[in-house]
Amino acid sequence: MRFTADGSSIPVIDASVHIFFGSNRDMRGFLREPYRSRGIPDAEMDWYGAPGGEYAAGTKPEGRGKYPGSDPEFVGRQLFDERGVDIAILHPMTRGILPDRHLTTAVLAAHNEMLVTRWLDTGEYSSRFRGTIRVNPEDIPGALREIHKWGDHPGVVQIGIPLQSRELYGKPQFWPLWEAAAQAGLPVAAHVETGESIGFAPTPSGHPRTYEQYLGFQSLNYVYHLMNMIAEGVFERFPALKFVWADGAADMLTPFTWRMDTFGRPHLEQTPWAPRMPSDYLPGHVYFVQGSLDGPGDTEFAGEWLGFTGKEDMVMFGSSYPHWHSGDIDTLPSALTAEQREKLCWRNAAGLYGIDIPVPSGTR
Repeated sequence: MRFTADGSSIPVIDASVHIFFGSNRDMRGFLREPYRSRGIPDAEMDWYGAPGGEYAAGTKPEGRGKYPGSDPEFVGRQLFDERGVDIAILHPMTRGILPDRHLTTAVLAAHNEMLVTRWLDTGEYSSRFRGTIRVNPEDIPGALREIHKWGDHPGVVQIGIPLQSRELYGKPQFWPLWEAAAQAGLPVAAHVETGESIGFAPTPSGHPRTYEQYLGFQSLNYVYHLMNMIAEGVFERFPALKFVWADGAADMLTPFTWRMDTFGRPHLEQTPWAPRMPSDYLPGHVYFVQGSLDGPGDTEFAGEWLGFTGKEDMVMFGSSYPHWHSGDIDTLPSALTAEQREKLCWRNAAGLYGIDIPVPSGTR
């Protein structure tokens, strides 16, 4: 629970906390043969390095030799005891789609076992963690096995896939995965991977030269996926499906939605399987994690902009801990209304993930 400037308290659900293995050796301990003995993606490889370092100061446990985001007790103290977070949604970070789809599935399965056994089932803070199981969209049978294995776990609240992909996520080959997610009642979260592997380039314009360009435009890959999913009728076919664009860019949704509607209105007859206006498929289906990199910043029109296209009902605060740009609710625009702030800080996430969170009497 956090206290605001006026002295009132507000719950906080952090919808984007990244967790890692402590090392390659640690990862191998969760892999089965023959993959344990094979080459695996490096736990510390990052193909666009941040100029000042990838992780925020103080996020590596001192004297333990562990990677940031790899120690549940250390992370729990920083999030819950120091930052006032109530519930944290964990998202294991991997290296994207590898050339060998079976190896990709094995690596993701190892992350899922680590998530559940190390973070959700044991430890002082396990009751306050919620988890994202990672699946490989290029191996549908393998993905369905992971959903069947972990989908009923009370701490698992969503399915994670890479934002970079070789195909747009509206294509029919992915439909069995979306159907399984909808049937399991689990949202699907698409997050940028820290290694490109063989998926899409990190930005809509290909491979940028600098880290600044990479960071500024990586999340816009969601536009291609979202437009394709709407045009292919994915949300019409699976009305219970919910998608989380976990790298933000809700600030860009409104202009893209205007364009989708402008071009979609006179051509609905071309997509009889998706007969409604494109924007009609957003409410109840589309969500965004809102982080420190999302605009428009602390401006007088921030609240008005959040209200356009119903974005205020789609955004969820996410810190991106332990990365260098890890944010905090104290940096949210001051022009947001009290209702918008509550939706962003906890109400939208609580509704999406089915989290029952105590609400103080001073909070509506």
